[in-house]
Amino acid sequence: DITKNIRIIEFLKSELLTSVASLYQILLKGAKANRDALLDILANLIMVTYMLGKRLGITYAVIDSKIMDKIKIGMLEEHETEKWYGDLSDLSDYLHKR
Repeated sequence: DITKNIRIIEFLKSELLTSVASLYQILLKGAKANRDALLDILANLIMVTYMLGKRLGITYAVIDSKIMDKIKIGMLEEHETEKWYGDLSDLSDYLHKR
């Protein structure tokens, strides 16, 4: 069981790196980037991150809580995306409504 868990952790780490590489590749295409492909990559990054956390003993709820903490800190510290666009406030509102 330990070996199986180690293998899946290594697999998820590989998936995470592959997704990040795919994100860089699609962003290089600029305006030609396929919106559906970009959405697929971003969704995969989030999904794999949650699964990796679970395999490392961190519950989804704890990850969500940490995200909310980071959003609050970013808002207090006036993160650039918050200051310019209000993205952290939007994300906070969205997550609270879920």
